[in-house]
Amino acid sequence: MSALPVPEWVARTRAIACAAPLQPRETLHVAGQAVGSVQRGLLPDLGLDNLRAMGIELMQRDGAWWLQAEAGDSATLALNRLAQVLRADGRCGPWRDEQLAVRNAQGESIATVERGAVRVLGLATLAVHLVGVAPDGRLWVQQRAADKAMFPNRWDTLMGGMVSARDDLDTALARETWEEAGLRLDALHDLRHGGFFELNQPSDEGDGCGYIRERIHWYVATVPDGMLPDNQDGEVQGFALLPADQVQAWAAQERFTPEAALVWAGYWGW
Repeated sequence: MSALPVPEWVARTRAIACAAPLQPRETLHVAGQAVGSVQRGLLPDLGLDNLRAMGIELMQRDGAWWLQAEAGDSATLALNRLAQVLRADGRCGPWRDEQLAVRNAQGESIATVERGAVRVLGLATLAVHLVGVAPDGRLWVQQRAADKAMFPNRWDTLMGGMVSARDDLDTALARETWEEAGLRLDALHDLRHGGFFELNQPSDEGDGCGYIRERIHWYVATVPDGMLPDNQDGEVQGFALLPADQVQAWAAQERFTPEAALVWAGYWGW
């Protein structure tokens, strides 16, 4: 652990990262297993009879919601139909045509759903971040694109991305590092898993009825001299190589996303 005192920005960011929902939420069960939550009143507002007509069977019991579908393809079909209804009603995050795993309390995948619906349904997600270190100790950072739905123009670690349904942590790390930074993991040195932390906070997705539940795994690797990151997917507008004290100063000024700030805190042992 670091002998240095924990900076105020670390405590502030941790408080942001463990905030309660702004409005009461009700547990969402899928295939008989608790997987997420919905803001109270959201599902009735969508029209339960209309949902039923679309093959989405929802039942309320004991202050919770139960989606009547078997784990696997049946639950995936029902959840993605629900995602389409949320989208049509303006209650969905940015639509990505990307499926994320729907996991039970044991971390087992029981279905998949469109990424744009996960916050509104309060589903737990996984993400990966990469701390890119130059041989002289400076740190690679990226600036997020101006059209990103969350934290546009903010700074981030070298790479940060969600784990899709088709990925595990290793394949997500490799895929996202290439898409965001144009780097192959086998070209980097001393790759290691640094740790993980939980992010729980309200989200403005779905017209303010979303809630983020995400476990973020972060990794560290050395980027060899002469190797420059090059974005491939249009989600990054640029990179910078900064000394550690400047990264800390930017974190204190909230120029990084909260997730990136917490990765930096973990990297320095705070």
